[in-house]
Amino acid sequence: MTRRDEADAFRTWHADGVAGWEQFAAHAPAIAEVFLRRHAATGNLCMLGTLRPDGFPRISPMEPRFFEGDLWLAGMPHTAKFDDLARDPRFTLHTATVDTHVSDGDAKLWGTVEDVHDEALHQRFAEAVYAEIGLDIRGQPFEHCYQAGITGAAAVTLLDGHLDVTTWREGRPETVIRKH
Repeated sequence: MTRRDEADAFRTWHADGVAGWEQFAAHAPAIAEVFLRRHAATGNLCMLGTLRPDGFPRISPMEPRFFEGDLWLAGMPHTAKFDDLARDPRFTLHTATVDTHVSDGDAKLWGTVEDVHDEALHQRFAEAVYAEIGLDIRGQPFEHCYQAGITGAAAVTLLDGHLDVTTWREGRPETVIRKH
């Protein structure tokens, strides 16, 4: 399959050029595996990058959730990070890393979000959060519930003493570069 064929196939499953989690994981399985492993290892903690009103970046801790096959960014209402996303839907999400040698790998995703205003989905999400961690937000209105669309990703892993950097961009396969 040529790169053009791959790009056309990609666009058939997401007309706006972004991938939902399941589509992303199918086309970038190595990066998805590192992201999932690191996400779980940190108790779901990630660092969210958004753009402030003045254009400077903002980094905020958050716990993105996987729900109904997609990656969701939801949380406390009236927070600056979600106001940023309402203004500019671009984001980056990085797995929390505490090991400077990245011996367990590390991953980051970027793309855009869509604020989904679907009360039935919000309530299913709230039920899932309650079942998973006991946080009871059932019956509460959601100010924002952002569905992540992924346009690119990267992961680093240590393998046999080498640092492998795996990248993925929409419409292309994963690419691995060995750094040393």
